[in-house]
Parts: sequence; structure tokens; C-alpha cells
Amino acid sequence: MSFFHAMQVSASGLSAERLRMDTIAQNLANANTTRGADGLPYRRREVIFQQADITRSGGVMPNLKAGRGAAYGVEAVGIVEDPSPFRVVFDPSHPDADPNGYVYLPNVNPVTEMVDMMTATRAYEANVTAMNAAKNMALKTLDILR
Repeated sequence: MSFFHAMQVSASGLSAERLRMDTIAQNLANANTTRGADGLPYRRREVIFQQADITRSGGVMPNLKAGRGAAYGVEAVGIVEDPSPFRVVFDPSHPDADPNGYVYLPNVNPVTEMVDMMTATRAYEANVTAMNAAKNMALKTLDILR
């Protein structure tokens, strides 16, 4: 794997984790949204990732075969809604309460979202560190060649 492939792998991880953090931020921002455009409470969203062969998707050397010399990154393939049930709270004074006085709240748990945000942040930082290490190795190689 070349320095460029290492940087591309890290860049794909950075992009994926940024999307994950944006999705988590959206979940937190809508944690109390009881009525959306469809009339239902907000549903928590999650990002789905899969392995991506960056050498075949227009990378620096797209002719490399899978296996030795190939570089694998990550790509987001979609954002899906969490099918878990809504939280139900008895609050007859709430404007969105049903005739029995129950309010359906989003299935967003702020504690879970914050833990997910911390893991996404750590993964992002790990990709930054890997990219900096590849950059430093490339610079040291250029210094040796001088």
C-alpha cells in the first residue's frame, strides 16, 4: 500500500465519521420533536457503512487487483431510521397529546447519542492521526532522497 492509498483510506474514514457525527447531531437536535412533516414524532437515524475498495473507485491506481496492493476504506451506503418504538409519556396538557392524554416522543436517547458521538469523535481522531503518520512518512522519505 502506498502513502497515497493510506491517505485515501484515512480520508474515507474522515468523511464517513463526519457524516455519522452530523446524523447524531440531527438526532440530538430533534430529541423532543413530537410532530414532523408527516405528523409523527421524529425517528432516530443511523448511518450504515460498508467496506470500499478505493483502488477500484477512482483512486490513485485504479488498476490494482483486490488482495495484495489493494486499499480498503469505508463508505456510507445509507441513512436508515431506527424502528424502535416511540417513548410514551402521560401529559394531557401537551398540545400533541392524544385523546387519552399520552404524548408520543421520539425514540432518541440522549445518553446513547452522546456515547455514539464520543466513539465517532475518537474514530475521527484516529483517522487524522493515521493520515498525519502517512504524511510524515512521505516527508521523511523525501528528506532521505535529497
